[in-house]
Amino acid sequence: MPQARIVNLFLNIGHALDHLLMLVYATAVIGIAAELNLTYNEMLPLATGAFVMFGLGSLPAGWLGDHWSRRGMMIVFFLGLGLSSIAVAFCNTPAQIVVVLTILGIFAAIYHPVGIAMLVQDAKKVGITIGINGLAGNLGIAAAAILSGFLMQRYGWRSAFIAPGILSIVTGIAFWLLVPKESMAAAKRPKKQVDLPRSLVMRAFFVMTAVAICSSLIFNFTTNSMPKVFDERITGITKDPAVIGLFLGGVYALASLAQLLVGTLIDRFPLKSIILPVVILQVPLFALAASAQDWAMLVLSTGFMLLVFGQIPFGDSMIAQYFDDRMRSRVYAVRLTISFGASAVAINLIAAINAWGGFHAVMLTLSVVAVGSFVAALFLPGKNPERAPVAQPAE
Repeated sequence: MPQARIVNLFLNIGHALDHLLMLVYATAVIGIAAELNLTYNEMLPLATGAFVMFGLGSLPAGWLGDHWSRRGMMIVFFLGLGLSSIAVAFCNTPAQIVVVLTILGIFAAIYHPVGIAMLVQDAKKVGITIGINGLAGNLGIAAAAILSGFLMQRYGWRSAFIAPGILSIVTGIAFWLLVPKESMAAAKRPKKQVDLPRSLVMRAFFVMTAVAICSSLIFNFTTNSMPKVFDERITGITKDPAVIGLFLGGVYALASLAQLLVGTLIDRFPLKSIILPVVILQVPLFALAASAQDWAMLVLSTGFMLLVFGQIPFGDSMIAQYFDDRMRSRVYAVRLTISFGASAVAINLIAAINAWGGFHAVMLTLSVVAVGSFVAALFLPGKNPERAPVAQPAE
């Protein structure tokens, strides 16, 4: 297998593990709350520190990826994520869970600014490359629901953290052995492309940031609340936690395919023409899901998750189009810090809004946030930027 494919395979597995391990708690929290005699609304916010560090940790991770080694940072990611996941299984109090989940968030923060930059640095077709990687990440989300539900029912909630933790460590060791060191850090490499006008870059950055905040809120509202939503809303179909996890995993897996379509379209058409319909269609689906039950909830959730997952490649594609490879890890890091800061807010808002108005209110809130994404996307340039390669000196 060519070296580039080996690297991409590891990076795609890494994306799956990153999302899997960040969302195991969202499913396992139901079992943990029962063991500790606490409520779901009391336990879910314990993951706030993980999502705060998922955002803040991307800044130093991005800087180290550009200035030290993207390969080295990915090794730290795999091993650190695996060890911290296993450590969650040994927690016995809410305080311990907060501390260890926060540490897990620090290691999980490495992937997006470093792994995505490493993935696209030599990609010929950025859109489909990001689409495949996004599919892998969302299959990790599906696996979190299916695997966690299965392991919780048969072996207890602790096993849901141990099994993927071991997998992450094994993958990290294989990455260490099979992926060669870079010749030099990304920040020290020659420029690849002629710089775009500063005004165009800043416009794209602000649009990207606004869309990232809204989409991150929606992504985290849905992926963190859906296990509980299904637990309450499809009781007419099943009450078995393993079957509920299977249904949820199926929704996520099917919705993940949207990223392949969107990635292909990004390589062929302007970003603006694709993102606008993706975000505006979310509005009525969330509104309808506010009161849906059983099979209607399954159908509507599949529809809005197709759109939520389909929106993911836009931010990464914008960075690949508007910024040179020498600084992409840092730009990814800034965007992620902002968007995943919104993630930490989402965790607490889910519990607060659910306590106030149930998941009816949660879904209506998502509908309003989707309108915000649409308005921000209206300010995107109508055409993708054209970047000329920098002429390299003759040897």
